[in-house]
Amino acid sequence: MNIKKFGGEFKLIEKISRTAKNKNVIVGIGDDAAVLKFGNKNLFVTSDMMCEGDHFSRAYYSPKQIGIKAMVSNLSDIAAMGGLPLYAIVSIALNDDTTVEQVEQIYNGLYKVADRFNVDIIGGDTTHGAVLIISITLIGQAKGKRIITRAGAQPGDVIQVSGPLGGSEAGRQLFKRKIKGFERVKKLHTEPSCRLDISDQIATYATAMADISDGLASDLRNICKSSGVGAIVNREAIPIADNVKRAAHLLGTLPSDLALYGGEDYQLIYTVANKFSEKVPGVTIGEIISGDKIYLENKGERKELTRFGFDHFL
Repeated sequence: MNIKKFGGEFKLIEKISRTAKNKNVIVGIGDDAAVLKFGNKNLFVTSDMMCEGDHFSRAYYSPKQIGIKAMVSNLSDIAAMGGLPLYAIVSIALNDDTTVEQVEQIYNGLYKVADRFNVDIIGGDTTHGAVLIISITLIGQAKGKRIITRAGAQPGDVIQVSGPLGGSEAGRQLFKRKIKGFERVKKLHTEPSCRLDISDQIATYATAMADISDGLASDLRNICKSSGVGAIVNREAIPIADNVKRAAHLLGTLPSDLALYGGEDYQLIYTVANKFSEKVPGVTIGEIISGDKIYLENKGERKELTRFGFDHFL
C-alpha cells in the first residue's frame, strides 16, 4: 500500500515499531530521543536526517547553513528531553556535483553549532548518493535523575512555548515564491536555533515536553497522544514576531497558521502545573483538558483541531 494512503509518516512508524526487549531501555521509540540506562547514568540517543529537496535546497541554502540546520535539529531533540548533548556521529551522502570546498563549509556549519554547546563530532560515514543527505546521531545524558518525555501532561496543566513561532515556515515560503527582502525572516529558516539555553529551567517544572519540528499542532498532538489527554489552544496567544506577521500578510496566510502547521522553528512546547507556570520562561498558549480532543479557540469560538503539521508523505 502507498504510504500516503496508509496514513503517512506517523502511522508508518506505529506499524514498524515494537517494544524494546532490553531492560536498560527506559524510553524507546515514540519520543524525541531514546533513553538508555548506562551504569548510574541515563543516556539520550537521537537521530535526525536531512535530505536535499525535502529539508533544504541548495538554491537558497549555503553549504554552511545546511550544516547549521542539521546539527540544530538534533540538538533540539536533546533539549526537548531536558538533557545535555555530548557526542555526534555524522553520516553524509554526497552527489556528483558536491565539491570538497562545499563539504568543508557544511562541516564548518556543523562545528559552529557543535562548538557552541561543547559537542564533539566523533565519527560517522561518507558515501555517494543521488542527492545530498546528512544524518546525525546525537548522544547526550540526563542532568539529573528526572527525564522529561512527551508523556506526563495532566488536565489543568498550562501549555507553554519557549518563543516566537512561524518564522521558519514564513522564510521557506518567501524563498519558494522568490519574494525579495525579509532577510531576517528567511534566516529563521536557513539558520534556526535550538533552546538548550533554557531547557534546564523548563525541565525543572515541565510535566511533558517536545520540540516544535513538525508544527505546533503536530507536536502538541504528540504530547496529548502520549499523555492520554486533550488540549485547548488560544490562537490569539500564539507568539508571532512582527516581521513574521508582515511576511504572512504578504503571503496571504494567517500568521498563526504558519506556527500551527509549518514546523522547523525548534522552539519547545511543554506543559506545566498551573501553580508553577510563572516560574517557567515562555508564553502560555492554552491548557490541558480531559479527553482526547484538541481544540483551537479564537475570540471565544472553539473548534476541534483536525489539521496538523508536517508529514513527509501526506
